[in-house]
Amino acid sequence: MYQRPTLSLSQVRAAMNAMLDQAEQEPDRPLAIAIVDADAKMLSYARMDNCRALPQRMAVSKAYTSAMSGSDSNAYAERLKNEGRNIADFGDSQLVAVQGAVVVRDPGTDLVLGAIGVSGLSAQEDEDLARLGSQALGL
Repeated sequence: MYQRPTLSLSQVRAAMNAMLDQAEQEPDRPLAIAIVDADAKMLSYARMDNCRALPQRMAVSKAYTSAMSGSDSNAYAERLKNEGRNIADFGDSQLVAVQGAVVVRDPGTDLVLGAIGVSGLSAQEDEDLARLGSQALGL
């Protein structure tokens, strides 16, 4: 029988709470956060008050991209650039090649468990907040 590890609800809630607690320290800088599973299906989503529509969509797309590619979104963008490829080559309109998401892997098996995407701040700040969430998963 095939079994793969998954993120639990309590882990996802801990990650989301850690990121929102940090983000809410600057309420005038609204952002959106998406956490997806290994199949890029939504596990949790939040957006701060007054978050614009584009960051809301981008947080989801960043998380989706990291889960599907099995890499952080910045590393994925760099890989495409180095290979001379374009995101459009894949025919998937939800893929994006921008910084702001981290892949989540099981430390014991190295299997992808999911990804966390953040959007609304600078690209580096988005990624830093996603890493904070990843650490809060307790893996």
